[in-house]
Amino acid sequence: MTPTPWQDGVYAALKSAGVRQIGYVPDAGHARVIAMAHADNDMHAVVCTTEEEGIALSAGAYLGGQRSALLMQSSGVGNCINMLSLPINCRMPFFTLVTMRGEWGEFNPWQVPMGSATEAVLKATGVHVRRAERADEVVELVEASARLAFDSHIPVAVLLSQRLIGAKVWVK
Repeated sequence: MTPTPWQDGVYAALKSAGVRQIGYVPDAGHARVIAMAHADNDMHAVVCTTEEEGIALSAGAYLGGQRSALLMQSSGVGNCINMLSLPINCRMPFFTLVTMRGEWGEFNPWQVPMGSATEAVLKATGVHVRRAERADEVVELVEASARLAFDSHIPVAVLLSQRLIGAKVWVK
């Protein structure tokens, strides 16, 4: 995937918000931000085996006096439903960027159910959800959503639409 200016702006927004730890489950839609985190000596990038671990990482970062963000794909949201009770019940900030699948131009029918349900599932668990559809709105949305999460001690998710990140193409 070719890096785009909005991805660089997202990383800058995370840094500006004081994020010092980034948990992630590998995902092409987050590849540029993940690479930037690994290249930055002031950032601790942690690959997670499940999205639930990323929520625990965020809680641990908060308890240790740092801010973190979790990068995941919409299919991973279903893996964290129970764990989302941690930041909600403990009044801890939680900030996640979710690349969407199962939407515009999707080739994989297995991605469609969770892609269709992601926003509703997050809202039903108490997460405040914002959605970016266009490159020109992403950075400002990430900045404002990070402030909301960290200043209000609430869970906030920014959904990055599949049209924004680009649909994956099946290669035979």
